[in-house]
Amino acid sequence: MEDKIIISQKEIENRIFIFRDSQVMLDRDLAEMYQVETKVLNQAVKRNIERFPKQFRFQLTNNEKMQLVTNCDRFESLKYSSVNPYAFTEQGGAILSAVLRSEVV
Repeated sequence: MEDKIIISQKEIENRIFIFRDSQVMLDRDLAEMYQVETKVLNQAVKRNIERFPKQFRFQLTNNEKMQLVTNCDRFESLKYSSVNPYAFTEQGGAILSAVLRSEVV
């Protein structure tokens, strides 16, 4: 049996950011919560892209990414990444839980 990671409400709240006047969570945080790689999460989204309208999921701009890196030490590795992270609104996260093939529900 695989070990389950339990994430507290406070930890989830600390992973919520505001971009474009929306509360969002980043793909890498959601991937960690669902215990999958970020690449796997984004592939599942691409396979079901019609279920993710732009108001549910968007890619951060370079400026938004740098704002994130500046304000959060844990995103230092993003500084030199050529790929900007995707942000999911609450609705996008709910759809993601339906399309992601993960043992974590």
